Amino acid sequence: MAGFFAGNVPSWLCGGFYGLLCVFSIVTGLMYAGGKKELNPLELSDKLMERYEDPEKRGRFARMMGWVTFAVGLVQGLTAYAFFRAGSPVLYGIALGFTLFSIASASVKLKGKFNLFPLLKLGAYLLVLIVLLLAGTRSRFF
Repeated sequence: MAGFFAGNVPSWLCGGFYGLLCVFSIVTGLMYAGGKKELNPLELSDKLMERYEDPEKRGRFARMMGWVTFAVGLVQGLTAYAFFRAGSPVLYGIALGFTLFSIASASVKLKGKFNLFPLLKLGAYLLVLIVLLLAGTRSRFF
């Protein structure tokens, strides 16, 4: 059965976006978890950075965040699959749910800081949400 948005160019672009994020998150997560990468202060609040001033605590937190980032990468891969292979309300729900989670996450990272990278991610997630909502309104499932 062809998916309700499989083969649609905007959906393929969204799937490609999540596929790239998947690879980036998995690689970055492994770098954090292995202690090869430090926390990016531009992506974290000043309050959180103050909390982890001690290098040892900051290193433990970075390793923990590495595994979280790795797990997020796996979910991003599943979301990319949902876009590329669609065909069920479950896959649509996964793509919609993770996109809403991503919007909330990017919004939190913007709190108190104006950084171009989180702003660009937020804009991209909002475009993905529009594609998902438009696909959902044309679907016989929704």
